[in-house]
Amino acid sequence: MKKIAILFLASAFIAACGGDAGKKSGTSEATSAEPAKTENGNPSYDPERGEGKFKDVAVAEKLDATMAAQGEKVYTVKCASCHKLTSEKLVGPGWLDVTSRHTAAWIMNFVTNTDAMLNKDPKAQAQLEICLVRMPNQNIGDEDARALYEFMRKNDGVK
Repeated sequence: MKKIAILFLASAFIAACGGDAGKKSGTSEATSAEPAKTENGNPSYDPERGEGKFKDVAVAEKLDATMAAQGEKVYTVKCASCHKLTSEKLVGPGWLDVTSRHTAAWIMNFVTNTDAMLNKDPKAQAQLEICLVRMPNQNIGDEDARALYEFMRKNDGVK
């Protein structure tokens, strides 16, 4: 009986956290340029671009320890319940070597604009097919996203 209650609560949490995708679309479409079209008239998609405001993220060779410590706090509060720091999948994929698989801009766009990335980005959609659980929007701000990326680099062995 406890398992059923826990499953119900987890389902309710996931449903409650991921439902604001439609709120932002009205303003961004009015100011954005018309995307290029494919032969069948659908908008084209550049899988290297991601979906969000981060394009080129300046990443130093040396780890920013202060930023990584802040990122660890964000991880503990918002990410640790679904992601392990190893390659092992929990609810979501493990984070080991994630910074070698994805660019800083892609990761930061994903954590700050989760719904749009899951709807449009082929890499994010492939992960969704593997994990079978849609990542809820954690409302991570730009500074926390950058700190979280630095913590990911620390986890991947950058010193």
